[in-house]
Amino acid sequence: MSVCLAVTNQKGGVGKTTVAANLGAAIARQGRRVLLVDLDPQANLTLHLDISPVSNGKTIYEVLIADVEATQAIYHTAVPSLDLIPSSLDFSAAEVELVPMPQRESVLRRKLAPIRQADSYDYLILDSPPSMGLISVNALTAADRVLIPLQTEFLALQGLTRLLEVIRLVRQNFNRELNVVGILASMYDTRTRLSPEVLDEIRKHFQDRVFQTIIRRSVKLAEAASHGKTIFEYAPKSPSAEDFHALAAEVLARLEPVPNGASGSPPA
Repeated sequence: MSVCLAVTNQKGGVGKTTVAANLGAAIARQGRRVLLVDLDPQANLTLHLDISPVSNGKTIYEVLIADVEATQAIYHTAVPSLDLIPSSLDFSAAEVELVPMPQRESVLRRKLAPIRQADSYDYLILDSPPSMGLISVNALTAADRVLIPLQTEFLALQGLTRLLEVIRLVRQNFNRELNVVGILASMYDTRTRLSPEVLDEIRKHFQDRVFQTIIRRSVKLAEAASHGKTIFEYAPKSPSAEDFHALAAEVLARLEPVPNGASGSPPA
């Protein structure tokens, strides 16, 4: 069965979409089949990958709210082995429309189950919205693992502590398989003293849960998104491409079995 990874942080502006798009592309470049799922009403991941769902009108909104199979909403991206279930502005209503549904926290898990069981993909990567509402709870309930991008700035630890408590509650009530695969320092500014200080503090508190890889702040990443490309298409020799290549290697090492049979994934 496919591994489902949620990229989650209730705080906006930490680089979730950038991480989802470029990590997905990096894993696909390692020979894995990857399906990205855009769960943000702003549809930034959809725009990042230059996908227009106008052709058949099927997005994650129709999958969750209407009687549309998830397989009908899959689009191929320009990156080989990297596909996407897009979002749209209509998805902004989904939070309210999910409320009266039975077992509303697990709608996404039920909808994605046929794809995961069919082994069409090795990995599903969910780009969660920047809030801890019902859509984010659905993402956590559907996922096996959580990757937490964290901007290295003041008060980052406070927000992270709250998020880990939410993950604990979701695991306790809806999804006992859920664990944190790692905490990622994103938008790391090498020009300031604050970023390394915050990163040291994060590593002191969370130790091996924190990835060794950091994602450095880069104009190239923003430019790639504005051109509807991943960093590997836009600037394949850039430091940002190196960062995401290293991150993919580290994520795969944690998610895929090692010779002794252990996954190496640190607990939440």
